[in-house]
Amino acid sequence: MSKLYIVPTPIGNLEDITLRAIRILKEADLVLAEDTRTTRKLFSHYGISTRLQSYHIFNEHQKTEEIVDRIAGGETTALVSDAGTPSISDPGFMLVRACIERNVPVECLPGATALIPALVSSGFPSDKFCFEGFLPHKKGRKTRLSELAKESRTIILYESPHRILRTLQELQQAMGDERRCAVSRELSKLHEETIRGTFTELVEHFAKHAPRGEIVVVIAASN
Repeated sequence: MSKLYIVPTPIGNLEDITLRAIRILKEADLVLAEDTRTTRKLFSHYGISTRLQSYHIFNEHQKTEEIVDRIAGGETTALVSDAGTPSISDPGFMLVRACIERNVPVECLPGATALIPALVSSGFPSDKFCFEGFLPHKKGRKTRLSELAKESRTIILYESPHRILRTLQELQQAMGDERRCAVSRELSKLHEETIRGTFTELVEHFAKHAPRGEIVVVIAASN
């Protein structure tokens, strides 16, 4: 029976993909990709020649029903994002929901995601945690920061390099100078690093050292 496969892809190091994921990508009739240029690099590395089609936040509203129709009609389809697991701060949720509503089978493969390595590397308790993804850019941002300041679990955020200093300053204002935090970047890549310290120390560090690459912020729980 045809189905939708959700296939995690490496967050940096191309070796971080499962044998099963490679097989599914080779056997599928179609692979939906957030950015086909990025996915073609992965395909070239592993000798995958499956047909690619763009599926991203700017066209998912228009494309979802058409794709579900094709899967229901017998086309096995795999969904990938640029890095990590689709639907985790990336497109995917809308398509999965539409498939479920139409009784189209969905199978999600286990695999790479940035939040877990960052959480474990932080040294903060990992038995319970809150994954926030990206904070709101404008509306509701201050309110959400105030709510997170009271969170009794370890907090995980995603952030871009050009916004990280501002975000750390706002977190410092909302949660206090001495709240501890770990900032990981370039996970699984050559220049991977994790900077740990208080908000005061991290703000001082990133004011002097502008970071590059994808960033995960892990924040200690409130006492």
